[in-house]
Amino acid sequence: MNNLLEVSNLRIAFRVDRKTTAEAVKGISFVVPRNATVALVGESGSGKSVSSLAVMGLLPPDTTVIDPASSIRFDGREILGMSAAERRAMCGKDVAMIFQEPMSSLNPVFTVGAQIAEVLRLHMHMSAAQARRRTLELLEEVGIPDPATKIDAYPSQMSGGQQQRVMIAMAIACEPKLLIADEPTTALDVTIQKQIMELIARLQKRHAMAVLFITHDLGLVAEIADHVIVMRHGEVREAGTAQQVFGQPADAYTRALLHCRPTLDARPWRLPVIADYLDAPDAHRPAGGDIAEGQGVRLLHPLERQRGSAPDDEPVLVVKNLSKSFHLREGWFGKREFKAVKDVSFTLARGKTLGVVGESGSGKTTVGLTLLRLHQATGGTAMFEGRDLIGMSAREFQSYKRRIQIIFQNPYASLNPRFTVGDILLEPMRIHRIGADDRERTAAAYLLLEKVGLPASAFQRYPHEFSGGQRQRIAIARCLTMKPEILVCDESVSALDVSVQAQVLNLLQDLQDEFGLSYIFISHDLSVVKYIADQVMVMHQGAVMELADSDQLYRDPQHPYTRALLAAIPRHG
Repeated sequence: MNNLLEVSNLRIAFRVDRKTTAEAVKGISFVVPRNATVALVGESGSGKSVSSLAVMGLLPPDTTVIDPASSIRFDGREILGMSAAERRAMCGKDVAMIFQEPMSSLNPVFTVGAQIAEVLRLHMHMSAAQARRRTLELLEEVGIPDPATKIDAYPSQMSGGQQQRVMIAMAIACEPKLLIADEPTTALDVTIQKQIMELIARLQKRHAMAVLFITHDLGLVAEIADHVIVMRHGEVREAGTAQQVFGQPADAYTRALLHCRPTLDARPWRLPVIADYLDAPDAHRPAGGDIAEGQGVRLLHPLERQRGSAPDDEPVLVVKNLSKSFHLREGWFGKREFKAVKDVSFTLARGKTLGVVGESGSGKTTVGLTLLRLHQATGGTAMFEGRDLIGMSAREFQSYKRRIQIIFQNPYASLNPRFTVGDILLEPMRIHRIGADDRERTAAAYLLLEKVGLPASAFQRYPHEFSGGQRQRIAIARCLTMKPEILVCDESVSALDVSVQAQVLNLLQDLQDEFGLSYIFISHDLSVVKYIADQVMVMHQGAVMELADSDQLYRDPQHPYTRALLAAIPRHG
């Protein structure tokens, strides 16, 4: 039997109330051959993660309805008919899973060594000493530095990349036949992402595993997948070998996923979105081949948007020798200085975008937060219209707060869940006395909702009623209520699906074109930065490694660290 996993006519629904169910997976079928890598690709809500959780038996039994005609066979055995004890014996030993967010998957009160050893003692019946020895071997195998020390570390004492490696070590501990990887690199930097992908591929060959890799990014799996399954709204839209799907995609949705993401070799005036493909009369190309009247938008033969700086650009913010240190407790009474930002200097031009890139811990977010005075700078100046934002008093800075705003990374955490969207938009206008009264402010809020592409009905609704992309639009609208001149975008599209990401990037560009906004765009996604930035500043360990015009930096990077970042970008094709 060549197929290790066979999923047939899988239908899964969730109970909304006593009478209503919502179908999440609608009769899908696919196989995972032995020793092969199969990528399950689709946007949030496509049903890909639900399908994998069904294989693992991790769906909540009280609210989940699986059609009796559905079948999931693993190694010739029907999984859906297994008892709870049989399923527990199989999962972790023969089938293992790497989850998307390691920090929420690892127990914060146990050391990483204890958590890996637990798997070995439960499934392999090892003694404590045997499990510890094997745990050390596993930590070394997945590339954890100094495993003899890290084995007794807690998850909070490790970086995101190291936490994900611990999750992989736990998953391969019993040498499973099938490894399910659910978005294992979504929140990781491009270099760490490449390392994790290479590690999974290397372990697959070494342990003769099959891998079911779940992601929303087609470009990410091009280099490792043998087969690709594209899902949307609980259905399989396309399936085939990686060569077929990437070389000659048959479905319009697949083509949309491939083209929504910015690339390094083109910068269209606007990024295409899913609707451009699915609503097109000709499924082989996006709708609107001609230039849209008055907008300069061309989708079939995209106009190139020119980026870069010029000597006569008007500076809106001049930062010199910005520094920020944190003092960390060491021992009972000692303190240690950690320099998070070291003498960072740059000039932001009016109506232009400065991209700030680097790995986690490089100091790029700290730069943004320090400019907003959410961190107190240790040194340096930030001149805005002749005034130093860093040196002025809190009272003086109050009037500048509304002129420099931030869009945070996580739209689920940055909006108050107890406020309606209307409350979220009106609050900053009331605080900064924008508008004569609430009637005028409400009218302005409705105009902003329209500006960011949300219906007027959103005013009365709560954040939990919206998708991630819609929440990010609400966050952008909240910033716009104060009519800022500078927006700090802190990883503001990294948590979004590629199609929603394209919509938000188009929105940011439209707002910049209309209002002349200046952006400090912080990201670890170098393809996105290439698309939106005029200049790019590369940071590493708190210092600036390189600062140049976008096209120049990507064409001819000068610093070895910049070259390493660019080399790690996944390229499909």
